[in-house]
Amino acid sequence: MTSVYGHVLVTGGAGFIGSRLVRRLLPDAGRITVIDDMTTGSRGALPQAGNLTLIERSYVDDQLLDEVLPEVDMVFHLACRNIVMSASHMDEDFHVNLYGGYKLLHKVLEHSRKLRRFVYTSTASVYGNAPILPTPESYYDTILPYSATKLSMEHYCQVFHRMHGMPVTVLRLSNVYGSGQVTSNPYCGVVSKFFEAIRQGVPMPIYGDGKQTRDFTFIEDALDAITLAAVHPDAPGKVFNVGTGIETSVNELAKHIAAVSGQPTYPTIQVAKRPIDVVQRRCLDASHLRRTLGWKAQVDLAEGLRRTHEWLQEEGR
Repeated sequence: MTSVYGHVLVTGGAGFIGSRLVRRLLPDAGRITVIDDMTTGSRGALPQAGNLTLIERSYVDDQLLDEVLPEVDMVFHLACRNIVMSASHMDEDFHVNLYGGYKLLHKVLEHSRKLRRFVYTSTASVYGNAPILPTPESYYDTILPYSATKLSMEHYCQVFHRMHGMPVTVLRLSNVYGSGQVTSNPYCGVVSKFFEAIRQGVPMPIYGDGKQTRDFTFIEDALDAITLAAVHPDAPGKVFNVGTGIETSVNELAKHIAAVSGQPTYPTIQVAKRPIDVVQRRCLDASHLRRTLGWKAQVDLAEGLRRTHEWLQEEGR
């Protein structure tokens, strides 16, 4: 029987989103190859499966791509240097996020003759301090090197689609959180950091005044969007926001997490902003994704935090 996804390549597949995506794909994939250099990934995040192969190397490797890509039917490109690392290591950010992404597109075009879809996970960081809220896909404002390389890679995806007909879809993910996100990765999101602070019995650290807002997207909703983009006939050549359209301040988030943890008066502490803390408000307009692919966020913040807390307790974290 032919699998839904065939032979799948997931770059960055040992990270938070990548490892959860691998778990989602496994039952319907013939084979899955994960390439991850383990900068922030974890072997333990991946399940054991006979049809899963982990290659612990950087995907920015011509010989490796020459070997892997000829048999690949579908590519999920998640590997990147994250926003914190990008600010302090701009050369590496460029090499991994943009040069590597371009190299992958080029090698896919050269080798992957059976390619069904190339899904690229971009970021809501491309919007900077957008004056339009909720923000549509037509706007962007590159403030940081991370957003510059991610947006530039989006442009190359469009070039390869328009020049060569490559079935590429771009998803701009917004503050994904949930089961599987752990604080052993020093660059994890604020949700995990707050839960970890409570577990350790220390105040939840808030950068700045905590009035900054984000659009928090539960991991299962994000995975729904990623897998839908991989199979829907109307997805290629398009850029989609993946978010809830709801703003939540970091102060509000802290209150929610304290309540979910059964300690509604749990303290917070203000700490100095980091160089990357430049976005005051974030809220995405995901109506394009809803109209085109039929996706809509199913899990609100309260339910998502409850599920995250349950997972952390089950894992003994």
